[in-house]
Amino acid sequence: MLFDTHVHLNAEQFQEDLEEVIERAKTTGVSNVVVVGFDRPTISRAMELVEQYEFMYASVGWHPVDAIDMSDEDLQWIEELSRHPKVVAIGEMGLDYHWDKSSKEIQKEVFRKQIRLAKKVKLPIIIHNREATADIVEILKEENAAEVGGIMHCFSGSAETAKECVEMNFYISLGGPVTFKNAKKPKEVALEIPLDRLLIETDCPYLAPHPHRGKRNEPSFVKLVAEQIAEIKNITLEEVAEVTERNAKKLFGIL
Repeated sequence: MLFDTHVHLNAEQFQEDLEEVIERAKTTGVSNVVVVGFDRPTISRAMELVEQYEFMYASVGWHPVDAIDMSDEDLQWIEELSRHPKVVAIGEMGLDYHWDKSSKEIQKEVFRKQIRLAKKVKLPIIIHNREATADIVEILKEENAAEVGGIMHCFSGSAETAKECVEMNFYISLGGPVTFKNAKKPKEVALEIPLDRLLIETDCPYLAPHPHRGKRNEPSFVKLVAEQIAEIKNITLEEVAEVTERNAKKLFGIL
């Protein structure tokens, strides 16, 4: 069974046909998904979904692009939601230097606050990183994020950086880009990082794998990610599915 560790089924792109998307996921062998909330509306919708669907879990956090909008009340709300039995992680959080809505200093402050919250509530964290690798690694070390560990979501860095993150108690999650023909780094990461530290995801509706690149992504496509990792590692799809599902359940505390 395939565990998609990062979906946005709470996005408006799935308003019209969510049931069909879920049916395709189950038919493809998707056992569980984590619906990631990153602001007030998406967190609220994620909580609605996990109440409605048994195979869904939630992660709640604040996206770095919108860090400037996060209030102390929002952080308190995230802490309250973290006690829900189906909330399995805090995030996505991190740094995003591609967009300049929130200054780097505000992003770092909000990132640190969420790491400290995760340590307080004893949940792993899901890291969003865009053009900010060095600062993210530095903050994770300074805040001793290894205490809770977590996921480097849709990892796009080098194999060397991936190994450094593994040493800090993080799993490396690969998504659609590992299937792109010109995606050298994700393929190197898939080859070099041990399977017991890898996870798979779609980040749907974004980053659809080949041959659906440029279209709306969905959880059923996570099989294409697993197939590519199996090919790179020269092992079976079943082994990739089994180990990555076990990794996810271990990290998220799902029995």
